[in-house]
Amino acid sequence: MDPDLATELFESLGLDALLPEPLAAWRPLLAEGMAFFLGRLPETRLGAIVTEQLALAESASAAARATALLAHCPTLHKLGQVVARQPGLDAELRRHLQALESLPANVEADTLHRQIAAELGADHGLHLADRALAEGSVAVVLPFSWRQGGRSHEGVLKALKPGIADRLGEELAILPALGDFLEGRGAELGLPAIDYRSHLAAAGRLLVQEIRLDREQANLRAAAALLVDDADVFVPTLLPWCTPALTAMERIDGPKLSDAALSTHESRRLGRALVGGLLARPFWSCSEDSPFHGDLHGGNLLLAPDGRVAVLDWSLVARLSKAEREALVEVALAALALDPSRITAGLAGLGLRDSRSTAIGATVERALDTLVRSGRPLGFDWLVGLLDALALQGASGFGEQLAVFRKSWLSLAGVLGDLGGGHDTDLPLLGLGLQRFTAEWPARLLAPADSRAFSTHVSTADLLRAAADAWPAGLRYWLRLLGHGH
Repeated sequence: MDPDLATELFESLGLDALLPEPLAAWRPLLAEGMAFFLGRLPETRLGAIVTEQLALAESASAAARATALLAHCPTLHKLGQVVARQPGLDAELRRHLQALESLPANVEADTLHRQIAAELGADHGLHLADRALAEGSVAVVLPFSWRQGGRSHEGVLKALKPGIADRLGEELAILPALGDFLEGRGAELGLPAIDYRSHLAAAGRLLVQEIRLDREQANLRAAAALLVDDADVFVPTLLPWCTPALTAMERIDGPKLSDAALSTHESRRLGRALVGGLLARPFWSCSEDSPFHGDLHGGNLLLAPDGRVAVLDWSLVARLSKAEREALVEVALAALALDPSRITAGLAGLGLRDSRSTAIGATVERALDTLVRSGRPLGFDWLVGLLDALALQGASGFGEQLAVFRKSWLSLAGVLGDLGGGHDTDLPLLGLGLQRFTAEWPARLLAPADSRAFSTHVSTADLLRAAADAWPAGLRYWLRLLGHGH
């Protein structure tokens, strides 16, 4: 397909609106990259996409057309879910993309019944519903019931959509060539050099996890253990009919959290609980196996009848090592000291390559200027913003787990933003960190000064250094303010 024609076509679908105005320079690459990807799908699949576009009403908006296109491909479907709650996007586009979080099911119930019987045996003894409840990018959810102890109980079965493994395989096979195309075309457009091939390969490995239901079941068990004593956030209970291709769990009869009628007080309370349970608990932990939910779009957060939030779909999780969490805290301490050289050293601990390059140094300096000008306390919003800015400058070396953690943070921040009520993702995270810090003091008295064997990931020596940095950091702060004319 001719690049100019491709750009015109996909701009007409509204795909360029996926990138807000500050990223306008990247819109041609997005349009041409989409044309490259779709043009290499099998003709039958591309024909179905075109047929659906022609069948839409002439009055259909660009956002509606873009969303319909994304729903045809599991990789693009996932992209739509990821960006659906990003605040910088056009409001109408966000509203349409949020429909991708939980679509009406198109898979015939008879097909699902046969699929389930093949897994569990024809005499499974379950009463399967006549209609599926919903479907996502790779799976479909079917309600069922069973009798036990003279009572009827309800659950749901999550099954892979028929043919999803083949469709995903077709798309993943395109990604290496797509990476080469994006790198070459990006250079022609004068965009920063990004290792698209490596990033797309990492995304492909993560997408494969989505169809490993046995792995998701292990993640569900780990997450349930993490949240077992949480009063507001929980994981649905797994039921005995799980197999490697089928997940059975309790049914949660409630709306998406973002659709629930919540008071401002309840919205704030549940927002704090979500940050505390899904981000703060696993972050402020000594464990190497605490899971961060990697797909926190609105369709995976349901408000249960008892007022708690049920967290669904644990197929994609991040497990940041303790060393990675220590490096993140070191970057935060260096940022408090307004020390760019220590920040780049901490980023190197996260795997950043070429940390001494001029472009990376300039990005760190701009991030510090933003921190000083904002007047806000340092938080993880700033840290994640720095990581995103580095990614746009072509920085490489960050691991897949850190990428999933960034995605989780941004997705949850987007959901909380849609809830309203002035949520701050940083405060609950830092609040639990302070609680853990206070509880650690007796153990610190007996530990070596350089030991970071604590859930806050800092040694006593780190703390003494931070205290010593306080006066120089104050001087650097005022010098930066004066340098910007404040």
